[in-house]
Amino acid sequence: MDDAMVELRPWIGRVRMVEDDLGMMAIRRVASTFNVDPDSIGRGDLLPPHWFTVFFGETIVQGELGPDGHPNKGIVLPPIPMPRRMGAGRRVQIMGRLRAGEPAVKKAEVADIVPKSGRSGDIFVLTMRHTIEQAGETIAVDTFDAIYRPAVPPGQKTTQTVPTKARTDHAWSETTALLNTLNFRYGAITWNAHRIHYDGDYTRSEEGYPAIVSNGGLSMHLMVDAALKHAKGTLSGYTARLVHPLWVGDRIEVRGETQVDGKLKLWAADQNGTLCGEMDLEFKP
Repeated sequence: MDDAMVELRPWIGRVRMVEDDLGMMAIRRVASTFNVDPDSIGRGDLLPPHWFTVFFGETIVQGELGPDGHPNKGIVLPPIPMPRRMGAGRRVQIMGRLRAGEPAVKKAEVADIVPKSGRSGDIFVLTMRHTIEQAGETIAVDTFDAIYRPAVPPGQKTTQTVPTKARTDHAWSETTALLNTLNFRYGAITWNAHRIHYDGDYTRSEEGYPAIVSNGGLSMHLMVDAALKHAKGTLSGYTARLVHPLWVGDRIEVRGETQVDGKLKLWAADQNGTLCGEMDLEFKP
């Protein structure tokens, strides 16, 4: 891992700019994916505060995709020498909202790369910082972590976090079926070709998971959607942590506390009541 860091350390601080015109057809597709009337959004309208996470997909040509469906290492992200990658958590500051049909830019910065050793072996934690700008103003700063793990030995299953039961003292809940169609649409609108989200044979044989993995970004989007139904004020930021996978065909139940002083805590459970994610949100009056 020390030898790998010699090559990886110069990547820290590198910036890549990604432009997006926030075209109306793309916005209509996002809206329909999340049960929002596509005709309710017009050019120049403010979008929901967390929708910046579904735009700015990297348009990497087909020949530059790796065997897992991600861009080959060293094109967009650092060449971390471990093949399995999964999102872990994020810290988001929201200063404004994107406007539909107007160009915007994402500044993607490699904030840090940290090698770690733990119960499940050696890993790398990559921290990316995305700054979203439109019309010269910063709309959001999204800092998130991805964990890289070694390959699973042939015939073995991946090491998973020990399941924890989710709390049941919630004040409200919202349940969504993680259908194949929802999984497909989310991958399409975010231009995500990671094979663990659609290729069952690859997912089981190469990465050791028992089923197709539901996208962590989708889980976090649904968690914010649920919060916005029960909160008052304007969303100004949130932190999120994913602790257990969800599978396509499963259900996600978002459970939340009552909002107090602009703060709202919620968590997500799968259909067996296992804790899958946690989120703390802040709202301005």
